[in-house]
Amino acid sequence: MIGRLRGIILEKQAPDLVLDVQGVGYEVAAPMSTFCNLPDIDTEVSLYTHLIVREDAQLLYGFSTTRERVLFRSLLKVNGVGAKLALTILSGSDVDDFARSVQEGDAASLTRLPGVGKKTAERLIIEMRDRLKEVSAEMGLKPVRTEAAMLAGAKSEAIEALVALGYKANEADKMIRSVDSDGLNTEDLIRQALQNK
Repeated sequence: MIGRLRGIILEKQAPDLVLDVQGVGYEVAAPMSTFCNLPDIDTEVSLYTHLIVREDAQLLYGFSTTRERVLFRSLLKVNGVGAKLALTILSGSDVDDFARSVQEGDAASLTRLPGVGKKTAERLIIEMRDRLKEVSAEMGLKPVRTEAAMLAGAKSEAIEALVALGYKANEADKMIRSVDSDGLNTEDLIRQALQNK
């Protein structure tokens, strides 16, 4: 795995750049958050990288901070999110704003990102919430303690409980969304969802 590169920028054309590392030119794709902060051509730069090896290609992605790389790697684990969409998400939102949207269950702000529709936004909220908890220290995130975040947490826990009871994830999500969730804790959400079934 190539984890970091330091070299001279030979070419820049968003989102791609070519980095000369001791005579070897590495093609690197970078999110706009990194790309816009790159120095001029013929200047040295250091990037944290992530390598994806496929049958037909070896793709290298570069980030100015480890926080961006951690989020990129977490996004790749979400069902239906590939490297291109993960790069687009990082280009359209900084790490803190994305984390806040996920923690607060704010699908509307996520759908404003290019390539993210309603279903993808909902999937990001469901799948990324727990991943963000796991990597929050690595990313330097502070937990959000708003009422919306607590309600979103109760919903997420209720969905997980219904999945543990044998319901499919999308079915459990629909069941919880059908409940008037104002002020309900996890147990009440589950009880209401099962009564409505």
